Amino acid sequence: MVMQDQFDPQQLWDLWIQLQDWVVANVLVTASLVQLLVTAVLFALAALVAPRLRRLAERLQERPAAGRAWTVVLQNLAALAVPAIWLVLQWSAFLIADYGDQPRHLLRIIVSLLTAWVVIRLTAGAVRDPGWARSIAILAWAVAALNIVGWFDDAVALLDSIALTVGGLRISALLVINGVLSLAVLLWAAIIASRIFERRITQSPTITPTLQVLIVKLLKVVLVTIAIVVALTSVGIDLTAFAVLGGAIGVGIGFGLQKIVANLISGVIILLDRSIKPGDVIEVGETFGWINSLGARYASVVTRDGTEWLIPNEDLVTQRVVNWSYSNEAVRLKIPIGISYKSDPRQAIALCFEAADEEERLLKDPKPNVLMKGFGDSSVDLEMRVWISDPQKGVSNIKSAVLLRVWDKFHEHGIEIPFPQRDLHLIPPVDLNVTLDGKGESLEEGAASNSRDETGGGQEGGRA
Repeated sequence: MVMQDQFDPQQLWDLWIQLQDWVVANVLVTASLVQLLVTAVLFALAALVAPRLRRLAERLQERPAAGRAWTVVLQNLAALAVPAIWLVLQWSAFLIADYGDQPRHLLRIIVSLLTAWVVIRLTAGAVRDPGWARSIAILAWAVAALNIVGWFDDAVALLDSIALTVGGLRISALLVINGVLSLAVLLWAAIIASRIFERRITQSPTITPTLQVLIVKLLKVVLVTIAIVVALTSVGIDLTAFAVLGGAIGVGIGFGLQKIVANLISGVIILLDRSIKPGDVIEVGETFGWINSLGARYASVVTRDGTEWLIPNEDLVTQRVVNWSYSNEAVRLKIPIGISYKSDPRQAIALCFEAADEEERLLKDPKPNVLMKGFGDSSVDLEMRVWISDPQKGVSNIKSAVLLRVWDKFHEHGIEIPFPQRDLHLIPPVDLNVTLDGKGESLEEGAASNSRDETGGGQEGGRA
C-alpha cells in the first residue's frame, strides 16, 4: 500500500499528457515553428559565411601590428566563426521581431544561450587568470538563465533597489556592477588598441625612436583616461563631484610622491629634448651600456656582461651622463703604448699604423693616428688614436684586439716593450780605526768616545 502511494503510474501518465499539451500549445504552433525555421536558416547562413571569416582572421594574425591579446582574440574568433556569425544574425532577427511586435520567445532563448557560450569561449582564451575566467563564465550563464526564464528584469530591479545615497549621488548594486563591467571592457579595449598603435608607430621609419616612445606613452595615457571617463559617465556619475576630492588627493600625492613625480617629469624631458634614446650607448657613473628601453620612471641600461640596470630618469637629467652616440656614433679611442729607449720610435709608429689597418672594426675615415707623447721614466710614450662606429659592441674588447696586434708586430720586428726600472745607488763604507784596551775589548775610535760622552762615561774613558 505504501509503495502504491509513493509510485502511481497514473500520475506519470498525467504528467506526460500535460507535457504533450504544453508542447502542442506552445511549440507546435505557427509562431514557434516560424522561429525554429528562422533559426535553422540563420544557422545554415552562418555555416556558409564562416570560412571567409576564418580566412580574414588568419590574415589579421599574420600582420606585424597584431599583439598577443589581439592574436588570441582572433584565434578564438576563427574557432568560433559559426557561433559568432550565428549570434549576430540571431540578434538581428530578435531585434526585428521585437520591433515588429512578433512572437520571439524562442529567439530570445537561443540568443541568450549563444551569447553566454561565445562570451565564455572568448574570455577563456583572452583572460589568463582562471579565477576571472570562471567568474565571467558564471556571470554569463546566470544572465542567460535569468533571461530565458524571464526573471532578468526582476533581477535588475532588485539590484537597483539595493542602494546607498552619498550626498547627491545614489550608488546602487546595479550601478557598481555596470561600472565595473564597463571599466573592465573599456580598459581591455584601450590596452589592445594601444598595443596595436604602438607596433605601428615603432615600425614607422620616419619617426625617431625618442618620438616613438613619447607618442606611445602619451597615446596609452590618453586611451586609458578616455576609458575611465567613459566608464564613469556611462553609469551616470557626474565627474564634477570628484573635482574637490581630486584636488586634495593631488596635493597629498605631490608631497608623498615627490621622487616618483620627479622621475615622471624627467622622463618627459628626456623624450622631448632627445638627449637619450633607445639604442644609445651611455655611461652613468660606473655603469656603461646601451639603453634597452625608456620607461615612465626609469631607463633600462644593459651592460656588456648582460646586467640590466634600471636607472631613474631623474639621475639621467641631474647627473653627468656620457652619451657615446648622441650626435654621431663615431667614437675616438685613445690607446697608450710604451716602447724601450733602445727601440726606434719611427718604426714603432709605422707598426702601430699597420696593426690599425688590419683591424676591421676600426674606421678608415677618420684615419687612425699615432703620436709620440713624451719621454717617460722607463719608456718612450706613444698614443694610438683610433675611431669606431659601433660602441654598443664594446670598447674594451676593441682596445684589447688592437693591443694584441701591436704586440705581435713589435715582437716580429724586435721592438722592446719595457717594464719599470729603478737604479740603486750604494754609499761606499767608511774606514774605522779599532784599538784594544787592556781587557781585550775592541773599541771603535770616534764612535765609542761619542757614546761615552752621550751616556756620561767620560771618566771611564780616561782610565782606558
